[in-house]
This record gives sequence, C-alpha cells and structure tokens, in this order.
Amino acid sequence: MKTDYDVIIAGGGMAGLITASAIGYYSKKGASILVVDRNPPEDAGKKTNNGWTCGDATSLNSLRFLEKNIGIKYGSPELEHPVKGVLVYSPDHKTKVRFEGEGYILNRKLLPQRQVSDAKGFDVEFKFNTSAERLLSENGYVTGITGRAGDGGAFRATAKIVIDATGSSSVLRKFLPIESNIEKEIDMDDIEATGRYIVDFDQGKEDETYFTPDYCLIHLDQFIAPAGYAWVFPKGKSRVNIGLGVSKSGLTRRNKKFKLSDNLQNLIDKYMKDNPSIKNPRLSTGPEFDGNSKGNWQVPVRRHNDCMVANGFALVGDAAWLPRPLDAGGIGPSMYASVILGKVVAQSLQANDFSQEALWGYNVEYMTTHGYQMASFEVLRRYLQTLTNEQINYGMKHFLSEDDVRAIGERRHPEFNRVQMMNPILLLRALSEYELAKGLRYTAKKSQTLVEHNLNYPKSPKGFADWRKMLLKEIDETTERFKPIEVAE
Repeated sequence: MKTDYDVIIAGGGMAGLITASAIGYYSKKGASILVVDRNPPEDAGKKTNNGWTCGDATSLNSLRFLEKNIGIKYGSPELEHPVKGVLVYSPDHKTKVRFEGEGYILNRKLLPQRQVSDAKGFDVEFKFNTSAERLLSENGYVTGITGRAGDGGAFRATAKIVIDATGSSSVLRKFLPIESNIEKEIDMDDIEATGRYIVDFDQGKEDETYFTPDYCLIHLDQFIAPAGYAWVFPKGKSRVNIGLGVSKSGLTRRNKKFKLSDNLQNLIDKYMKDNPSIKNPRLSTGPEFDGNSKGNWQVPVRRHNDCMVANGFALVGDAAWLPRPLDAGGIGPSMYASVILGKVVAQSLQANDFSQEALWGYNVEYMTTHGYQMASFEVLRRYLQTLTNEQINYGMKHFLSEDDVRAIGERRHPEFNRVQMMNPILLLRALSEYELAKGLRYTAKKSQTLVEHNLNYPKSPKGFADWRKMLLKEIDETTERFKPIEVAE
C-alpha cells in the first residue's frame, strides 16, 4: 500500500526528535519521516502550557551513547551546566549516597531547537501547530494518524509505521485501534505530580547539603515530598532548578495525618523558602528562560510498558512510561530507547516488514541493555513509600555498604548485604530495626529475581504472554506486601 510517509512520529519532544534523527541515520537518509508537533516552530518540544518543564539533568553516559551510535554531540548552549554527579540525602541530611556519575543540566527550551536542526539534517519533515488525536488502522495494522491543524482544519496522513511520542497521557496509546500486547493505561498510583522553579538567587548559608554548584541534590523526606522526593539541581553558581514530586495518594495520607491541606505548589514554595542556601530567589529571565521558569507536569514512575510495539506502531519516551521509577529521570532512558527504536525501524523499512514481529527487537534490545532494572527500581520505590523518615535515616546510615553505594552510583539495585547479620554489631543494629532489615533483604532478593526475569525477555511475541504472567505475579506480590503507611514527620 502506498503511504504518504515511511514513518510518522507523533510528538516533537526529546524522544520524538531523537528517534527521527536515529531513523534518518540508520536508513542513511533513505526514509521519508514526518514529525507532527502541536507547538509552533519557535516552541518546538514544549511539554505543557507551562513550558519545557523538567528536572533538566542527564548523565554523561547517556550523551556519549547518543554520540557513539548516531553521531550527535551536544554542546553550548543546550548543555547549560556540568555536574560531577547526584547526591541523595537522608531526611536528616546526615547521610548521603552518590547516585550516577558526571553529567549535565540541560537548557530544555534551547535543546529542541538543536534537535530539530539535527533531524532536518537527516531530511526529516515537520508539521508544526498540528495535534495527533487518533490512529488510522487497516487489517490489524496501524496505518496513519488523524488530528487537527493550527487553522482548525482536519489533518490526516498515512505511514508504514507510526511512533507515539506524545507523552504519558497519550490518547493514541489509550485508543489504540488494533489488538496488541501494549498496555493502554497506567495506574494513577504510578504517576507522580511534579513541579519546579528555575530561579536566580543570592548566596545564603554555605551548606552543601542544600546547594552546591558541583552536584545535583536529591532529598528524601516523607513530610516534604510524600512518596516522592525533592531536588536542587544547579544551573550555575547562583541559578538552580528546584522542585519536588509527590504521589497523589501519598500527599493525601500526609495531609490527613497532620490535618493539613497542602497541595503540590504549597510544598514546592515551602521547600524553596526553607532552603538556607537560597536567598531572594527570583524567576530566571531572558530569551532562554522566558515561559519556562515555573511549571508542573506528571511523570510515570513504574517500569516501562512491558511491550512497546504492535503492527505498524511503537511507543517511545513518556508515552512508553520510560522514566526511571526511583528518580523519575526520563531523559537518559529516552536517549537509549530512541536510538534503539530508530535502528529497528530502519531495519524494518529495509525488510519491508512492519509487523509486531519485525519491530520486536526494540523490546528486546532496550530491555537487555537499559530497561532490565526498571521493575526492580519499581519495587524499591514501593518499599521506600512504606518507610518513615526515621527508618530512612537509620537504613541509609547503618545498612548501606560500600558495595551498595557503588551499585546505586551505577544505577544498579543495592543488595543490602549488611542486613544479613553476619557480625554482632550489625546484628544488634538489625534487631533494633528488624522490620526495616527484613524489608531491605526482601527487596534485594525480589529485585534480583526481577532482573534475571527481564534479562530473559522473550525473543519473539510467541513467549510474551507467559513471560508477562510471571512478571505480574512477582510485581503483584510486592504491591500487596508494600502498602504505603501514614508518613511521620
């Protein structure tokens, strides 16, 4: 069947734009590609009406993966500020763990302009001011999209493959018109409401647990950010991306316990006001920040969609629920997934086969190279939601070994070997917080099981049903065991 394009990518954000360039790279500019973006060209990649709202941080490893595989290397001004890593602090600020190595804070308003330029270099076409609202289908295959152009007129285009990069609340995924293995909706408890400011400020008290230009800081605190976390990400010596994320149910429990009526914005404002290192904060201004200094958005915080492809169709970015469950970081996973998907799509076009089977390699390669840990991080996130601030303080101080710290720094799941109680001192510590120690060991063992299971992801759709049945059995067990409790101040 003759189509308007080989590939249509719905969504011109981070994942959509990188995927477009990756297909162009691997097809050697041989594929006709259209990116449909609801924004005007000058606002390419804008996530919400609030702007390009994001934590803005990504690892050097992710950037190197992009450069190594498709030859794209970012620089100034889209790479705004270098950092040495991420430090996670306990609620009492007395224990820290280094999480991830070197990286950068991005300018998310400027980056899409660079990414559009990269994609155009691979002969990618763009349709701006146009929404993608529904998928076309025929004979069990997705064959195109319909939507609305900026002038209010109808838009319709056909393609051999459609890629959904429209975000976590995608209507394309929700109303997928063909039979598939793709999950269409996510549980609301697996969504976090997040918000942040980008501000310039005067230096207050020097305290590296509250601000340092060298590290991204994450604060675990069930009162400040119930069932989530807060962050201070430096964009310079006197500029910062500061915000937090909470689960709706976690915030409800916290408010009920303390007879409060705080909402997300109240918590963010208080978190910034109480930071002794940040004085006289004011929204950052200038062309690179206008319309992007304050905003909120929703982030999926569970493992990625267990299957991300169907006949003539694929998911990427937040539409595939790619952000890491533990820290809601979505930029790195999207970079990996977009490059892998671009390669698989180019191969599919070359073979003139757009079936689920032909696209299945995207599922397999992403899972075995980057996604295999996500289910284990989901379990750890659920467990952390059951802990009080006092338990988090105690656990980070007494139960994290050097090996655990190293594992966390490499984004691997810690094994919590210290709670095996092999020496008298550790035995006494474990006995004083027996339930905490038991929970940590259970989490470590369950995570190992899930990692091994994911590394055995089926090589074809034929084995998927049995694989997923076993995965859900493991996940459901942890969901039942780790029911969130009332938070403690």
